Amino acid sequence: MSARWVQRLCRALLGLAGLALVAALGLALAWLPWKWAAVLIVGCAAALVLLVRPELTLVLLAFAVPFGSIRELPLGPVNVGAAELLMGILLAAWLARMVAARRIVIPRAPLLVPLLVFLGAISFSTLASVSLELSAKEIVKWVEVLIIYLFMASLIPTEVPQSTGGLDWTVLALLAAGSAEALVGVYQFLLRVGPEGFVLFGRFMRAYGHFAQPNPFAGYLGLGIPLAYALTLEGLQVWPQLAAQARSGLRQALVQALPYAAALAALGIMSTAMLMSWSRGAWVGLAAALVMVTVVRSRRALAMAVALGLVLSYVLLIGGAKYLPPALVQRVSDFLPYVGGVDVRAVQVTDANFAVVERMAHWLAAVGMFSDHPWLGVGIGNYPEAYSRYAIGRWRDPLGHAHNYYLNIAAEAGVVGLLAYLLLFGACLYYAWRVVQRARGCGRALALGALGALVHLSVHSLFDNLWVHSMNVQLGLVLGLLAMADASAGACDAHRD
Repeated sequence: MSARWVQRLCRALLGLAGLALVAALGLALAWLPWKWAAVLIVGCAAALVLLVRPELTLVLLAFAVPFGSIRELPLGPVNVGAAELLMGILLAAWLARMVAARRIVIPRAPLLVPLLVFLGAISFSTLASVSLELSAKEIVKWVEVLIIYLFMASLIPTEVPQSTGGLDWTVLALLAAGSAEALVGVYQFLLRVGPEGFVLFGRFMRAYGHFAQPNPFAGYLGLGIPLAYALTLEGLQVWPQLAAQARSGLRQALVQALPYAAALAALGIMSTAMLMSWSRGAWVGLAAALVMVTVVRSRRALAMAVALGLVLSYVLLIGGAKYLPPALVQRVSDFLPYVGGVDVRAVQVTDANFAVVERMAHWLAAVGMFSDHPWLGVGIGNYPEAYSRYAIGRWRDPLGHAHNYYLNIAAEAGVVGLLAYLLLFGACLYYAWRVVQRARGCGRALALGALGALVHLSVHSLFDNLWVHSMNVQLGLVLGLLAMADASAGACDAHRD
């Protein structure tokens, strides 16, 4: 079939879909109460705007990650929320734009091949799946990452030829959404809003936002804090220049300073909520991310970080830990007795060691699945289905994942899936590092923030599975910003040439 026939077929299908939508809208307006009819009209108007300007969908997606679960529609094994609806609009608008231009073009993005390899590996593992519905749910997550990344990469030639300015609203949306969700966590912590199992010290509540659990909430914040931190560092460097420009053009200086001011505010709010989540895995991941951003940014920062690390290590070795809050010391050290490995069945479970022992039980179950199914695993997304055969002791609830994504992907997709995942994240980290070396200014700050977010994901994934609550959409936005920073670096290189 020729390309012309494909275009004609796409236009015909879009036309039929439009007619069906108009007919359904007319029937709905005739039968629905006026309040719901008004909501439907507003929703359709918003959808039309997004179809015309799909770039705006990226802004809404940034808010849909933390807040999209407020209202969801059950559909088989999945819940359809705002993120899924926006992804459908984004894909439809992108396809319609290409059909209208009579050019269906897949951008030559650097991470396209690693993403396709990983998608192929987890799709291959479905040969071992008991539940194809659960497998499809996981595969769709990574298809969404691919769509967002490719769409943002497709904007480079037309929307942002020489800078990242065309996506300033997306950056601001990521900072604003992270800050808003963090404020929800602060509210929960201070007013003790939440289940009794999250109570801290009898006075506070572990922050969990709209993620149902503190760990994914902290994991989400860990994807935004490195971006805010990198932009804040860049703002400290350019602030004197902006102050000088304000004398001649105050409005322009304020517009240029807005992202840096927003980043500073977001950094403080999200960091506070991260601490209130009481999530050790997120703390470790964030520490690694901030260190990476700091040391990669400049040699002076590297030297200062090494010196500070040596001083802190010396202070702790001579007994400085006694000056830290006892609850914090206990939180970061109570897992140490279990590092050497213990028999989970023989451990006396208490409130203090419950979380650690539970994780170890799920880790061992994942190891058992991988041992019995080393090549294809039990099928992507099928960890809960297989768990009952590998459950240890009292830990009968599968909880949906293995509390360690590396073990989880090995259990579900075997060595093929694990290697493909390591290839994907290795490629992402290398690409981010390469862009940091080439980019300048705001583009470099975006690349540093993306690098920090990827480091956080890589480290935090040792303790949790973060691919829940549309966190994959957040990854797609981070990778898209990385592509835009790369475009900015390429424009700078061309300008210098």
